[in-house]
Amino acid sequence: MAVRQLQRRATKVPEIRRGDTVVVLTGKDAGKRGTVERIVRNQQGAKKTQSKYGSSWSTMSPAASTAVVVEGLNIAKRHTKPRQSSNTTDRTPKITQGGILDLAQPLAIGKVMLVCTHCDKPTRIAHKTLDNGRRVRVCRHCGEQVEVRS
Repeated sequence: MAVRQLQRRATKVPEIRRGDTVVVLTGKDAGKRGTVERIVRNQQGAKKTQSKYGSSWSTMSPAASTAVVVEGLNIAKRHTKPRQSSNTTDRTPKITQGGILDLAQPLAIGKVMLVCTHCDKPTRIAHKTLDNGRRVRVCRHCGEQVEVRS
């Protein structure tokens, strides 16, 4: 058996990060822009599939199971009832107020596209290695480095 020499690979740069401006491609919010609040990843990397003769587990790519929560988009209403908190005193019981909450739900990462900070166009991402060895995201339209707005 031949011994393979392991070459050091550059670390992967995520396509979309928290603080990026994205445009939604499909769904009820198609065409709207928003800022990414957080990224939701499926740590398990497997999903249950249904077939004609039963179900089974299949592996999937990490990008397929990743979703993003975009501020102000893909809003769902959550109805909550008032509940009594556990840390109460005899004189003043603490009750959380009920009502209807607007919550931003996760969108699949394939349904959003990054907006370049320089040319202000939705773009795919290229990766470029700088002279110091750092990898950065680059816009395919203008060639400029994409910065994260925080």
